[in-house]
Amino acid sequence: MLTEKRQEEIMRMLKEKGSVTVQELKERFGASESTIRRDLNALHKAGKLVKVFGGAVQSEEKMNVKEEQVSLREELNRDEKIRIAKMAAKLIEPDDFVYLDAGTTTGYMIPFLSVQSAEFVTNAVSHALKLAEKGFRVTLIGGELKAATEAIVGNEAYVNLQKYNFTKGFWGTNGVSLHSGFTTPDINEAMIKKCAMTHTQTRYILCDSSKFHKVSPVSFGEFGSAQIITDKLPDESYRQYENIRIASEEE
Repeated sequence: MLTEKRQEEIMRMLKEKGSVTVQELKERFGASESTIRRDLNALHKAGKLVKVFGGAVQSEEKMNVKEEQVSLREELNRDEKIRIAKMAAKLIEPDDFVYLDAGTTTGYMIPFLSVQSAEFVTNAVSHALKLAEKGFRVTLIGGELKAATEAIVGNEAYVNLQKYNFTKGFWGTNGVSLHSGFTTPDINEAMIKKCAMTHTQTRYILCDSSKFHKVSPVSFGEFGSAQIITDKLPDESYRQYENIRIASEEE
């Protein structure tokens, strides 16, 4: 098979499966390992895929710059978000001092929280109200209110966060990428997320599997800087990473 045709077929397989291994490509084309690796190198340099250990995954060129209103995002992948939120809520222990980021998945944690001695700090107005209604001690940081995400952002919020030291923190994200890490469309929100993560001992990113292989304009954390709780692996290439936890349907 001609090189061009073989590479077109590799891209078709990636589109269907999300990831491919060198071994399966060798078997599919009857080609040598060196030939397959040359193909993957060429496609990687062209930005058409991303090379990983033992194979390749889809290119992370799916730039996500649009930010939907909270009311629209709340029902998107709702069942998966609730499953993730249930698992996350169980991680909170007595006397934990917890940072709860704005976002729909972090918000779904609140009905499942049961450890009353835990204390919370959040930059989400709606989260603060729901936590207070459940009898939790909660602090809403001060700053500028961003209407689209109902989050407190800005310099005042950043300064407020710097005085805290959290035992655990839970964040949402718009994208998860091996190379770009955790990303969000807005630089002001990214600053708050990054600041809170810096002041947290154990960090958790809550995201359904649709957020993988997506990149938003601003990074707020490296891929390995937090444990990721998701509903399923986006593809087999992520199985090697120990910081990914899967929320089962029994959660």
